[in-house]
Formats: sequence, C-alpha cells, structure tokens
Amino acid sequence: MNAAIGLSLIILFSLGVPIAVSIVLASIIGIEFFSGLPLLLVPQQMFIGIDNFPLLAIPFFILAGNLMAAGGISRRLVDLAKAMVGGVQGGLAMTCVLTCMMFAAVSGSSVATTFAIGSILIPAMVKHGYPRPLAASIQASSAELGVLIPPSIPLILYGVSTDTSIGKLFIAGIGPGLLIGGALLLFLYLFCKVRGYGLRDHEDRQDLPVAVKRAWIAMLMPVIVIGGIYGGVFTPTEASAVAVVYAVIVGGFIYRELSVKELIPILRNSVISTSAVMLIIAAASLFSFLISRSGLPNEIAGWVTVVFDNQISFLLAVNVMLLIVGMFIETSAAILVLAPIFTPIAIMYGIDPVHFGLIVVVNLALGMFTPPLGVNLFAACAVAKLSVDQLLPWLIRFVLVVLACLIAITYMPWISMGLVDLFY
Repeated sequence: MNAAIGLSLIILFSLGVPIAVSIVLASIIGIEFFSGLPLLLVPQQMFIGIDNFPLLAIPFFILAGNLMAAGGISRRLVDLAKAMVGGVQGGLAMTCVLTCMMFAAVSGSSVATTFAIGSILIPAMVKHGYPRPLAASIQASSAELGVLIPPSIPLILYGVSTDTSIGKLFIAGIGPGLLIGGALLLFLYLFCKVRGYGLRDHEDRQDLPVAVKRAWIAMLMPVIVIGGIYGGVFTPTEASAVAVVYAVIVGGFIYRELSVKELIPILRNSVISTSAVMLIIAAASLFSFLISRSGLPNEIAGWVTVVFDNQISFLLAVNVMLLIVGMFIETSAAILVLAPIFTPIAIMYGIDPVHFGLIVVVNLALGMFTPPLGVNLFAACAVAKLSVDQLLPWLIRFVLVVLACLIAITYMPWISMGLVDLFY
C-alpha cells in the first residue's frame, strides 16, 4: 500500500494537482485497491484531523494579520522600524526585517507578513534606489520570521501532530527568530555599505518619539498576546481570539482606518486562506493514519538507527531531507506528514522534541522562499510584479545567511532551549 500511495503522489504532483487533493486521491487509491480497509475511513480520519481545539488558533491568527494590514497597524510598525534604523545606510532594507519581526509577533503567518509589509516596503525601497529584485528578495526572506517568532502556525501544527507543548515551542522559537533576524540585519548593513545602496534611506523618516507615539498602541498587541500566553492568562488558542478583538478595536475605534465595509472582504480572504490550510491538515491526517497503520514509521526508524549511528549524522541527514522537501511541498503538509515519523526517532537519539520542532520548522521556513514552490517567493513576486527567475541571482545570498543560522540552531540546542529551560 505504501508504494502505491507514494507512486500515486508522485504522478499527481507531476500533473500539477493541488497538494491536498493529491494526498486524498493517493490515500483513496491505496485504501480501495491495496488494502482491505473501508473507504469510510477517508471522511472519518479527515474529520478527526481537524477536530482539535488548538487548531482554532490558525483562522484567528490569519484574521488578525489581515485586520492589522487593513487597520493601519502594519503601516505604523513600518514607520516605527524606519525611525529606529532608517538613519543608517541600508536602514530601509533593515526596516523590512525589523517590521517583519514585529508583525510576525501577532500574525503567525509568513504569507500574511509578505503581503502586509511588502505592499508598503517594496515600493518604498524601489523609490529609494534599491533594485526591485533585491527589494523583493529582502521581503521574501524576512517574512519567514513569521513562522519562527511566536505565535507561529507551523509551530502549532508541529505541537498538535507530535503532542508537544505549544507553549514551550513558542518560547523556543524566540531564540532562532532573533538569531535569523539579527543575521539578516547584519548582512544587509554590510551589503548596502559595500554595494552603495540605501544612501537616501534617511529621507521621509519620522523622529523616533513621534513614531513611538503613533505606534505604541500597535506595539501593545504582541505584548498582550505573547505576555498573556507566557503569563498563564490564556492559552495560545485563546490568545488568537484576543489578537482579533484587539486588532478590531485598534484599527476600527482608535486609528479609525478599519470600516465595516472592509470587514466583508477581510473575512472572505481569511476564510479562503483558512480553508486551504485546514484542507491540507485534514488530508495529511488521513495520510498519516495510513502510513502509521502500515508500520512504515517503525521500518524507517530501524533503518535510520542502522545507517546513522550518532546524533550529528542523523541531524545532518534530516536537515538535507527537510530542505529538499521544503522546496517542493507546502509547509503545513510537510509538518503533518513527516513530524510524527521523525520526532520519535529524534527522541531515541536524545534530542528534545521541542528543539527538534524548531529544526523542522526552520528547515521548512527556508523552503518558503526557495524555488520552485516557495510560497513567500511567489507572494513577494506578486507584490513586486516580477518573475521568480528575476529574483534568483539576489536571493541566493539570503538563502546562505539563513542556512548558516540553521546549522547553528541545529547543533547549538541552547539557542532554542535556553529560554525554555529558564521558564520551565
């Protein structure tokens, strides 16, 4: 059955069938022709896969991100970041990274971050003399921070699929998020100095006190959401609803930039985005059930322990595999299918499942802005009105920066686990 499902997946992917549909069709073929299981399992397991309370956080965080973009919160965060670093050469490029870090602290979605921040900063960078492909590459690579800095939808999915504490995963995501953000800031500062970009970045820059005054209410949003989670006031799922309420209040009643008329398209876009993610989750749940029932995870575990005799070689192999998978398969599907298989093996090697979760998510986040199927890459191209091949010569630099950070996160567990050990 496993071979039939795998072959079916390859054929369907090559025909361009959407990922969720491919997984469901391949599972149905495996059940109907290569097992004695009833087809009733298909809807049953798909429903079980999404009948999980923590998954409620996904639609709420997606909605919160869309409300932030429409309610003027994201623009004020951009102005604040520009006021902080815009006075140095390359400050506008660095503003992109800083703003993505702040926006990611509530939205939890890298694609939402790309559209919300990229629509403001990509035209601004082009106006200040940055090549358009460079501006789009900066945005695509910075937006991946949305899946690392908590709250993070991929971390929620990893926690649900492996029964790992989502609270611990959120805390563990802070270190890697700050590391990658800091590395991108340093690289952009040096790159702009050497190449002569960003000489006019100080123009149209607000004074820091003015920017803080305009943005302090927006900045309270991540403080309330993240502080509430770590302070034990509410769960990550409840925090997502709090983020939505706060975004409505701030955008609609304080900034007065969010009208009732805008709510309908915002809700529609949020429902469409949520439906795509939940369909993948449901399909991956069915697929994972069939794979687990066949005994494949145990066979893989036995093979891995024979081939890789130590933790270092195992982590290297996992990184290589996940990097390749991340280039071709959507992040949510990859986590839900692969995490339940490899996390128990990682535990056998003495790797903390929280640390391993960050390794998985960082790998797949890297795949979000690498061809051929990087969702952030396509989002940035859509905003910048460019083709993917125009970005590639510029993008490779950012891929190497994040790859160096991935190696550090993999083999220096304290980057992820330092704050977890402190809190727990």
